[in-house]
Amino acid sequence: MAFRKIPKEENIMRGFIPILAMTVFTIMATFSCTGDTSVKPVKDGPEYQYEVLSPWAEVDPIPLRGISPRLDSVSGKKIGLFANFKRAARPIQAEVERRLKERFADIETSLFDSRLPNVTETETVNKEKFTAWAKEMDAVIAAVGD
Repeated sequence: MAFRKIPKEENIMRGFIPILAMTVFTIMATFSCTGDTSVKPVKDGPEYQYEVLSPWAEVDPIPLRGISPRLDSVSGKKIGLFANFKRAARPIQAEVERRLKERFADIETSLFDSRLPNVTETETVNKEKFTAWAKEMDAVIAAVGD
């Protein structure tokens, strides 16, 4: 098999062609997303100018809210400490527990240690155990051991 040296100009064109193709695809997608397949030039002097519209809609943002109301105080509460399967999760939760008990002597903590990798706990055999544990807690702090 023989190899030939590619001239610099041809190399530049090989990089330019995918960019050109992506630009054409983007423009075509824009027109097809808006449902308007015709190009409508706006006359501006002797030249035509084309208006490119964004396919993104402007919508009102949904106000953010937590899944549970915020606690007024942590004092006297039962705090769940959820540790995922990663190596650092348990040491992180041990330190969180130490600091919480340092600041709030009357709190109770409970550790739920998830050992199955890359699976939501509610999709495992521990679903019932996890659900019962979570219902007993006033709040939960999750640690992802990355």
